[in-house]
Amino acid sequence: MRRLGSVQQKMQCVFMIEVKEETSRKRDGQQYQVVATETVNPVALEANVDCAIATEKLDGTCCYVTTFEGRPHLWARLDRKPNKQAEKRFKKYQHSHRSCKGFTWNMEDDFKTVPEVWIPAHGVKQDNGHPLPDEHGHIPGWVPVEKNNKQYCWHSSVVDHNTGKALVLRPSADDADSLEIAAVPLGDLLEQTLELIGTNVNGNPYELGCKKQPVHCLVSHGSVGVRNPPPVDFQQLRLWFQDSPEGRVEGIVWHCIDGTLVKVHRHHLGLSWPDGHTRLGDRPLLVHVDTALDELSSSEDSFARFSKLNGHRFGRLRDVRFDS
Repeated sequence: MRRLGSVQQKMQCVFMIEVKEETSRKRDGQQYQVVATETVNPVALEANVDCAIATEKLDGTCCYVTTFEGRPHLWARLDRKPNKQAEKRFKKYQHSHRSCKGFTWNMEDDFKTVPEVWIPAHGVKQDNGHPLPDEHGHIPGWVPVEKNNKQYCWHSSVVDHNTGKALVLRPSADDADSLEIAAVPLGDLLEQTLELIGTNVNGNPYELGCKKQPVHCLVSHGSVGVRNPPPVDFQQLRLWFQDSPEGRVEGIVWHCIDGTLVKVHRHHLGLSWPDGHTRLGDRPLLVHVDTALDELSSSEDSFARFSKLNGHRFGRLRDVRFDS
């Protein structure tokens, strides 16, 4: 089986889905909901999902580590999207046809410009050198996180350019229930995708830090397993999310033996997220960031603050405070 965690494209739901004309629980202003049916997706069945590895779906923003200017570098997700006129035309077609199949894009004129350093995600189809949009009209891609770019300041906060390391949250090797936060060389993360989570990302469902002392970190996709996951059955999954302490997660991602990734989100099952304290936020944490302060880019950044807490244990991830 290939290494877990390469999330370059949008994943399909493990169940067949349908669109309901109801206000979305997930996205403000969206006047429809995408919900799961009780029928398992044939893609999941063909990939033998019952033998797949189940991992926690994390609620943050997707990142990617690959080379930039000859060195391992953190990249942020940036999908190339249609301009206003093309988006209007696309939505009108979708509404009248109840599908986007058959819609024709003008690849020269229909899409917003992106930085020259932008690259398309792996697996994006191309036509005459032009990356093609997916069924949502987006072209998934990446841009390198520049140190002083305010748009990606929270991405920058988890990388130290002097040492070439990133702040990574991962399960502890010594205790299956505990987490640790460590300074990991970007070279060790090459070609992995990760989730940036924290105080200023997606409403902070994991309750990390606070406005005065924000806390952010990266989590490699596929690194946080789900203990005793339920079978891929609509009703059993719904009950697990509602009743099990292990089910206080945004969703599950199944990593199939052939590399196929499928997911289910609580919203697919008509459930709220977040719904109280999360499983991740309640797990114990050990700080294992032992980088010398004189090696760091700044004595006031997240690396320096975590370095001062090296060896400190917190009863819960959401209890992390730099003034401890």
